[in-house]
Amino acid sequence: MSADSAPKIGCDRSQNLVDICRERQFQALVCDALAVPFRSGSCDACISIAVIHHFATAERRVEALQELARLLRPGGQALIYVWAMEQEYKNQKSKYLRGKRISQGDKDELNSATSTEEFLVNQTPEGVNEDPALSVNSSSITKEEEYKSRKVPNSELPIHINRTCFHSQDVLVPWHLKRNPGKDKAVEPSGVAGCPDPSPVFHRYYHVFCDGELEASCQAVGDVSILQSYYDQGNWCIVLQKV
Repeated sequence: MSADSAPKIGCDRSQNLVDICRERQFQALVCDALAVPFRSGSCDACISIAVIHHFATAERRVEALQELARLLRPGGQALIYVWAMEQEYKNQKSKYLRGKRISQGDKDELNSATSTEEFLVNQTPEGVNEDPALSVNSSSITKEEEYKSRKVPNSELPIHINRTCFHSQDVLVPWHLKRNPGKDKAVEPSGVAGCPDPSPVFHRYYHVFCDGELEASCQAVGDVSILQSYYDQGNWCIVLQKV
C-alpha cells in the first residue's frame, strides 16, 4: 500500500477543528492525547506538532510521548515538534521573530483604545495554530512596556508577548478571538468612551523546550530510539522509531 492510499486519521481536543477537518473530507475525531482510542501497535507513523508543549508537567509530557510510542508498530516512526525556548539559534532568528510587524489596522486599534484593561493585545499565535515553524502571517502588535508584566487573574505565569523571545519556559500566550464583523457588529456592547468592547482574549499554557530537553523526555520512554533530533525555525524536533 502506498503512502497516498494509506488511511490517515487526525485527532484533536477541539471539536471545532475536528469539524473543519470533516468538512474538508478528512477523517478526524476528538480525543485526549494521553488516551488515544486506537489499539497498541496499530499505526505505521504518527505526527505530533504543537501538542506536547501544552502539557503543564514533565510527567504529563512524557506520558504523551509514551502514548505516541504505544500507537506505533515495531519499526514505526513518529515526528514530534515543540516550541523552542531558543528563538535565536546559531545567530539566526526564527521566522517567528522575523515575522514581527505592526499593521495599520492594529495601529488604529491601539490609538482608539483608552485603557489597557479594555484592550489587551491583538495578537494571534499562528501556525498549527500558532507555532513558529508554520507561521506565515501576523497582524500582531506588541506594546511590550505595557503588557509584559500583565498577569491573568489568579495566575503566577507571565504572559508572553507575541513575536518576541521567550523569557520563561512556562508562559501564557494570548489568543485574540477574531469575531465576524458583519455578524457581531449589531450586538457588540460598548466599552469605555463608547468604543466597542475588544474581542475576547484567551490565554493558552505553553512549556517551551530548551536545547536537549525534548531528547531527555524521549529517552524516558521505553521501546523507542531517537533517529533524528534537530532545530527547525523556532522548534525542537525529533524523529522516534519503535524498537
